[in-house]
Amino acid sequence: MDVLMSFFSNIDWYEIWLATCDTLLMLGGSLLFTVLLGLPLGVLLFLCSPRQLLEAKGVYAMLSLLVNILRSLPFIILLIVMIPFTVLITGTSLGVAGAIPPLVVGATPFFARLVETALREVDRGIIEATQAMGATTRQIIINALLPEARPGIFAAITVTAITLVSYTAMAGVVGAGGLGDLAIRFGYQRFQTDVMVVTVVLLLMLVQVLQTVGDKLVVHFSRK
Repeated sequence: MDVLMSFFSNIDWYEIWLATCDTLLMLGGSLLFTVLLGLPLGVLLFLCSPRQLLEAKGVYAMLSLLVNILRSLPFIILLIVMIPFTVLITGTSLGVAGAIPPLVVGATPFFARLVETALREVDRGIIEATQAMGATTRQIIINALLPEARPGIFAAITVTAITLVSYTAMAGVVGAGGLGDLAIRFGYQRFQTDVMVVTVVLLLMLVQVLQTVGDKLVVHFSRK
């Protein structure tokens, strides 16, 4: 027991608690905006793609190019590039508020692609049957596409949430706070191994919880 206590001698549990709360706030806020922006973008990508309801090759090519560019940009670079924009809309580039805009911009294109893929998995016969009943495009999206794609969309949200956890850790490099910031400032820069171990374990636990909840939601909505 004494050996264990000596190993964790550098741990300030109150600071760990605050960092955990910051990580959860960054994750919750960025995931909310990512879903709000990425879901319509994913639907639009699907509808404008070849042989779909609103086929528009030019629009699809433009949106696809934008999504691909944002997806290919390393998140650490995006954090730095977006600092002026982040300061403009939040008043700061530090802390939870300063981390959410780049987190959203980094995750939205990724989530939109996953949504597009989930919609492509919907049986085309369902869409055609809904069209035959005289449904409008809006009714097809709300009453057929999205309900049928719910398991895939929840799986996409789960994958995106886990990706955002890793992004929040990277955001610590620019002073965003959270467990990643704690790991960098104390675990890496000050060589406090115990702090690094605790932060990594907490991040692993968070990922496991997200994956478990996501899997249960997917199974629930997959029931016929």
